[in-house]
Amino acid sequence: MCSRPRTPYGRSTAKGWPGNVGATRVVFLGGLGRSGSTVIERVLGELPGYCAGGELTHLWQWGILDDERCGCGEAFSGCSFWAEVGRRAFGASGWSDAVAARMLRLRAQVDRMRYLPQLMAPTAAQVRAPALAAYLDGYSALYAAIADVSGARIVVDSSKHASMAFCLRHHGNDLDVRLVHLVRDSRGVAYSWTKEMVRPQASTANTMMTRYSPIRSALMWDADNTSLAILGRLGTPRLLVRYEDFVADPRRQVHRITSFAGQPVDGADLDFLGTGHAQLTRQHTIAGNPMRFQTGRIDLRRDDAWRSRLPRRQQRVISALTAPLLSRYGYPMRVAR
Repeated sequence: MCSRPRTPYGRSTAKGWPGNVGATRVVFLGGLGRSGSTVIERVLGELPGYCAGGELTHLWQWGILDDERCGCGEAFSGCSFWAEVGRRAFGASGWSDAVAARMLRLRAQVDRMRYLPQLMAPTAAQVRAPALAAYLDGYSALYAAIADVSGARIVVDSSKHASMAFCLRHHGNDLDVRLVHLVRDSRGVAYSWTKEMVRPQASTANTMMTRYSPIRSALMWDADNTSLAILGRLGTPRLLVRYEDFVADPRRQVHRITSFAGQPVDGADLDFLGTGHAQLTRQHTIAGNPMRFQTGRIDLRRDDAWRSRLPRRQQRVISALTAPLLSRYGYPMRVAR
């Protein structure tokens, strides 16, 4: 669980950054958005030895430049946790516009789905170095600072993007990255992307979350899940977790994830998890589903609204587009309302 800042530490400096890094273990939650990553990350963030950072890919724009709200409720610039992380990672100036601009520029050069063929190859570091190396140095510094400030052994990053996961594959010795591949029924994901949702963390009122058509969601679902499966075959440690299985038996899935992460928990660590609910505290997360601001008793239940609210024709189209992976992940082609 994320805690108060600790005293400065003395790890070696990453190339190109003034901050300090060392070998840091990261649980990267991968998968298409609307697959339950926010609630799963928040549950993991309640565990001893774990710190949930949120969707860290968005820290540079939405945190530093846009000053959106942290999961604790404070603006990013006013959050003492992130202020200390910035100083530890990037030196006395901390979160500067220059740091954000550099990471966004590097992301555009290496962290895109169109670069996946190159990132899959063993020579990727040669093809896109030094941009890839500099990009990874930035994240190594960030992850190490989060671990040190929080006192956690495991940093949970729910960025989800397959392209970022492929970049992290080339981390060298600075990081120990383990991929938790989150999957949800493609029809439920597609329906969720059609809903209008306000982004409560935005600094501008009435800012809405992105929406996608069901067909686009289905194609993205195929692309992301196929890519993450390939990443596992290339050697990145990978654990498949279905959203539906997590909400049905969160304790069992937490045991699976934490054992995979190398930081298992015991029964006493899970007292906050009940049957169908969790007792959640405030956490310092960047971006994510609006529920990241909720504290107290949170219901854990399947959201199957798509069965009755997603038109049958759209259900059939999505089922056809995602059929091979639906079957592989154990989802039925035909569903009852």
